[in-house]
Amino acid sequence: MAGLQTFQLPDSVDGTPLDLQLAQELVRAWRTDGILQVATDPAQSRRTHAALESSRRFFSQPAAVKASCISDLTFSGYIASGEERTAGEPDYSEIFTVCPDVPLDDPRVRAQWPCHGPVPWPDDEYERAMTAFMAGLGVIGEKLLRLAALGLGLDLDTLTSLTRDGWHHLRVLRFPARSARTSRGIGAHTDYGLLVIAAQDDVGGLYIRPPVDGERRTRNWLPTESMAGRYEDDEPWTFVEPVPGVVTVFPGDMLQLITDGLLLSTPHKVRLNTRARYALAYFHEPRFQARIRSVSGENDGDSLHYGSHFTRMFMRSYPERVTTRRILAEDRLSRLVR
Repeated sequence: MAGLQTFQLPDSVDGTPLDLQLAQELVRAWRTDGILQVATDPAQSRRTHAALESSRRFFSQPAAVKASCISDLTFSGYIASGEERTAGEPDYSEIFTVCPDVPLDDPRVRAQWPCHGPVPWPDDEYERAMTAFMAGLGVIGEKLLRLAALGLGLDLDTLTSLTRDGWHHLRVLRFPARSARTSRGIGAHTDYGLLVIAAQDDVGGLYIRPPVDGERRTRNWLPTESMAGRYEDDEPWTFVEPVPGVVTVFPGDMLQLITDGLLLSTPHKVRLNTRARYALAYFHEPRFQARIRSVSGENDGDSLHYGSHFTRMFMRSYPERVTTRRILAEDRLSRLVR
């Protein structure tokens, strides 16, 4: 592929003929390439730069400092290299996850909802940089979902009606330089949510798998099916060249479910490079209590409660984490109204 298709988003999406033309081009890009790029304005580019710089500063700190940024209430916080697993194998990336920052006196925390609690921020500067970055991508995410609905022939707010008070979250990532030990950053997988919007530095290492005619994509949201590790060594894989001033965007599992596979969740993996690499993966998500089902109604057997799905996906990735152990010990999944 010569280069990913890059789009400029309008100030608003109202369903005009120009919006429809752009929407159809976006949907076609996802269906053909599995991924596209969105140009960011100077303000968002500055936010991206600030977040990457804050990430470098945090990950350069001693291991004991980083390891103190964890919580048994939420999956927010630091994840050491090798702690996350894909298809049973450790991934060699350091991560700081930022989920919604829910204070201890919030009724959901008091009711012992899983995954709800304060973010264990390392410091105020880090919090400001990451929340500003996420807020900017949230605006992009809402526009993209309105355009996706328009391009699929749905009501304009079909998808954004799910994301009001959404469980938007961020994965701040550092990948070490490859070594004789491993070149694996993250194994092949699809993402569990709705829409992935990512930024990366100039090093490069992300690969995506475009839709392949006749290839079945599993329903990764079902406990009996998983995309983890599938097609890891089978072509085609597209290297996502770092480009300044853009974010890359691809669908997650929930868009595959909602659209009955018209938009497929995009498999991706990360290979380590000759230098350390920094990336920011933002997930524009439904609200925690949303019920997700296909718009056609033909696959209601696959419908799910988003918060329970999110919790189970993180528990699967981090079976030994203190958060997972507390959810199980206190049966916190049973607290959710489904």
